[in-house]
Amino acid sequence: MRISAWHKSQGDDVEWWWSDLIHYDIVYMSKIFSDAYSPDVAEPLNADVIIKGGTGYNIQNENGREVFNTHTHTQLPDYMERMFPDYSIYPQFTFAVSMTSRGCPRGCAFCHVKAKEGMISHKVADVSDFWNGQNEIQVLDPNITACREKRDLFNQYAETGAMIDFNQGLDIRLLNDADIADLNRMRLKTIHFAWDNPKDDLLGKFQEFAYSFRRKKNIATVYVLTNFNSTMEENLFRISSLHQLGYDPYVMIYDKPNAPQEIRHLQRWCNSKWIFKSCPRFEDYLKTENIDTNNYSLFDAE
Repeated sequence: MRISAWHKSQGDDVEWWWSDLIHYDIVYMSKIFSDAYSPDVAEPLNADVIIKGGTGYNIQNENGREVFNTHTHTQLPDYMERMFPDYSIYPQFTFAVSMTSRGCPRGCAFCHVKAKEGMISHKVADVSDFWNGQNEIQVLDPNITACREKRDLFNQYAETGAMIDFNQGLDIRLLNDADIADLNRMRLKTIHFAWDNPKDDLLGKFQEFAYSFRRKKNIATVYVLTNFNSTMEENLFRISSLHQLGYDPYVMIYDKPNAPQEIRHLQRWCNSKWIFKSCPRFEDYLKTENIDTNNYSLFDAE
């Protein structure tokens, strides 16, 4: 949207690429995920310049750590980064998209943010740089709760009066009383948290937030990472504990193409809410579906 806004400000015509029968001066290609999840589309050859960007192109693994690929590392220049987004290229959506801080101090091995944005959460924009009166704002900040300027940013979001959706996750380990008070002032569509590492004892933090937050049912969606240094017992403990406190657990699978079938069944059971509500025990779900559990760790442990 910023690329489109800048080119239009220069008098250029902008459209979605749809055919290599048309000659273009510049074609931009972007993707979030690697080839394992997002195989490249056929390159539009009928263009003078092709520019690729996004973590799907820019991040590579070197000796177990993620770094920028120096051959494909492309970021928007400052004069584009500062443009107000051209929302007209997505006429089917009516919400604003906001990125007011970047970076995260966690440095999780399964996450791109450390390599992409660094381990210090810092303010990069004001809400007004993305919002011009839309009724809903999708907040994409990776860890706004770790940002030193979060008090200012939370106040800006509250003052819009718009419906706020923190869809990238708030860090429950860093929430304090002032943060919760600010959240209670906002019109909130959805809050997202994460309980990625079962070795982190976060049950008390989730209990504290459930007690202090104004919403007592469907409090927040909590991402539960699986297939990454966790046992099935640890997966089920997180899911069950969150559900009992009024949260909506949502299973995420690391390296899903290579995940065991047991984890895939766990995801379907938990994330299909009509199944989860009617069959709250994973073991009962497996029996109901007549799933062979001979090689499942849950039953091996018994």
